[in-house]
Amino acid sequence: MRDAALDLKAEDVLTLPLEGRTIVADAFVIATGRSKIQTRSIADAIVAKAKEAGFPVARTEGYADGGWILIDLGPIVAHVFTPEQRAFYNLERLWGAPDVAAAKTS
Repeated sequence: MRDAALDLKAEDVLTLPLEGRTIVADAFVIATGRSKIQTRSIADAIVAKAKEAGFPVARTEGYADGGWILIDLGPIVAHVFTPEQRAFYNLERLWGAPDVAAAKTS
């Protein structure tokens, strides 16, 4: 999922491991797109890559607005934000990444 986001020039892509911390997911993949058009393109790429890899896409939310798109892949939940929405919701702080710098992939 991370690679799909990076292929579409997503910024600040990181993976937050959540195993043992919540039943929601084992990990979050968080990415930023510079515009709502780019966030939708990134989300489309993640969904396509997930389906290729055999992950069922349980649901996608926020696609119409494009500011925060959530893609539920079961054990992995991808969040694609515009910069403003990512700063506002700040999932990295909320979920207390032990070492956000180590989780960054770009």
